Amino acid sequence: MKLLTREALLSFRRAPLLSVLSVTTIAFSLFTVGLFGLVAINLREALRGIEERVEIVAYIFRGTPAETIAIATQDISAFPEVRDVSFVSEENALRRARAELVEFRDAYQDLQVNPLPASIEVRLKEGYRDATTVGRVADRLKGFGFIDDVRFGREWVQKLDHLRNLTGLVGLVIGLAFAAVAVVIIGVTIRLTLLQRAREISIMRLVGATNWFIRGPFLLEGALKGLLGGLLSLALCYAGYRLFRDNSGGTLSGLIFFRLQHMVLIIVFGVLLGLGGSMVSVGRHLRHV
Repeated sequence: MKLLTREALLSFRRAPLLSVLSVTTIAFSLFTVGLFGLVAINLREALRGIEERVEIVAYIFRGTPAETIAIATQDISAFPEVRDVSFVSEENALRRARAELVEFRDAYQDLQVNPLPASIEVRLKEGYRDATTVGRVADRLKGFGFIDDVRFGREWVQKLDHLRNLTGLVGLVIGLAFAAVAVVIIGVTIRLTLLQRAREISIMRLVGATNWFIRGPFLLEGALKGLLGGLLSLALCYAGYRLFRDNSGGTLSGLIFFRLQHMVLIIVFGVLLGLGGSMVSVGRHLRHV
């Protein structure tokens, strides 16, 4: 292992410019991916706050017995998707309308008969607030005989789904594109190093060295470049994060940075990029030696 490490570090000294280019390429590739990751994480946090408002409102026929409503409420609470259920009486519905709909306050003051029906409001657990699940729960609520109508803002929930999916897709495509560029440049760097040491490798093959013995230093070199690139990308991401947050005038003070598991994932991804580029390049070269 000491020999592999020494040879890998010597490769940095033999071609410092190419090594810096490889590390920088990995860093900027992961930096770009990381920026989209930060946007996605913070957008997801913002969406989570919006998702908290996703609810299903089931309007109840007038004259429905309180016992029937109470039993149904318990049944609905047992749904695996449901977080909580609340019953809103006709009087509470009118009181809420007077408080929230200011423009209609005068009209509600002069009412002789309350036009608003009682309802059951259902809020779903996190992870169950997509349009498909919300629609499925709404359909189950319609199965209760005393339910007059069920509403949950289908179009609004679908737009949330589209926004989540679009964010993930854009991040994935950009990440794969820059990862491919990084792999190519690392491969070229390792290839040039191999050409510089072609005579040495030929001699090693003649004295019986195995392919894995020859590959070892180059794979370790690629992994080290990926590690350094991953660490540098995290430093760049943090600098960009602080720059946006501190110069936003307080509007972006709620931005969050990567959690520990996200940072580890970026570094591991960098190491895998380095290993992948080295493995492809070394494999091609050894087949022709």
